Amino acid sequence: MINKAIASVVPYFPKKFVWVFSKKYIAGETIEEAITASKSLNEHGVMVTIDLLGEFITNLSQATKNRDQYLHIIGAFENANIKGNYSLKPTSFGLLLDPEKCYQNIRTIVELAARHNSFVRIDMEDSECVDLELTLYKRLKHEFPKTVGLVLQAYLHRTSKDIDDLMHLHTPDSPLNFRLCKGIYVEPEKIAIKDPKKINENYLKLLEKLLFKGVYVGIATHDKALVKGALELIKKYNVPKDMYEFQMLYGVTPELRNSIVGDGHEMRVYVPYGKDWFGYSTRRLKENPKMAQHIIKSIFVKG
Repeated sequence: MINKAIASVVPYFPKKFVWVFSKKYIAGETIEEAITASKSLNEHGVMVTIDLLGEFITNLSQATKNRDQYLHIIGAFENANIKGNYSLKPTSFGLLLDPEKCYQNIRTIVELAARHNSFVRIDMEDSECVDLELTLYKRLKHEFPKTVGLVLQAYLHRTSKDIDDLMHLHTPDSPLNFRLCKGIYVEPEKIAIKDPKKINENYLKLLEKLLFKGVYVGIATHDKALVKGALELIKKYNVPKDMYEFQMLYGVTPELRNSIVGDGHEMRVYVPYGKDWFGYSTRRLKENPKMAQHIIKSIFVKG
C-alpha cells in the first residue's frame, strides 16, 4: 500500500526529482545517448529496439515532427551499425486525430526501414486504439510483408481471437512477427483480465498458440515464472532459436537478462529515449509500484 501511495503522488513531483530514479530506465534525452547505450548492449550480445518517447498529441504538425524524427533515427542508427530495430506508438503519428494521416506517416517510416532491411514494431496502446492499430498493421503488412510487426497484450480478453483473425496473413513470404507482453494500460474488467495469476496463465496459453503455429514471438517479460514457462514451451515444441527472442525493458532485471543471454537465447532490449521521458517513467511506476522502493533509496542513499 505504501508503494502504491508513492506511485500515485510521484507524477506531481518536480521533474528533476523524478529523473533521480528514472535515469536508470531511460537511455537519455538525445539520440547520441541512445546510440551509446545501444552500442553497449550490442557489445554484450543484446539486440535493441529503439523508441522515441512521446505518445498522445494534439495536432498533426506534432505527428509530422515525430515522423521526421523517426526518419532521422533510422538514418543515424543504421549509419552507426546498431544491431536493432524500431518501435513506435501510432498515437504519436495522429492515430486518434486522422487515421489516414497516421498511416501515411508510419508508412514513410516503414518504407525507409525496408530499404535498410530493418524492421518496425507497432506498439499496441489502450483499448480505444486496438481496432485502429490492427487495421493499420494489416494495411502495412500487405505492403511490407517482412518489415512490420505488432504487439499483443495478454491481459486483454480479445487477444486470442485477434491472433486467430490474423493467422491468414502468416505465409512463408509474409511471416507474422509479434511481441507478446502482459499489458500496462488500466482497462475495465469486461475488457481485461485483472488477476495477475490469470494474466500469467493467459500469457502462456497465447505463447503456446503462437509457437505451435510457427509464429515468431518476442517474449516480452521480466517475470521469472513466465520465463520458466516460456522455456518449457520452447523445449516442448522444439522451437528453433531463430523463431523467438526474449525482450526486456532498458534497466530492468539485468541479472535475469544476463542469465537468459548466457544460456544462448536471443535477447532484445527496449531502449526508450527522448525529452518526453516523464510520462513514460510515471506510467511504469504505476504499473510496478515496487519501484517505489528504488525511489526511497535514490533519495537517502548516495548512488
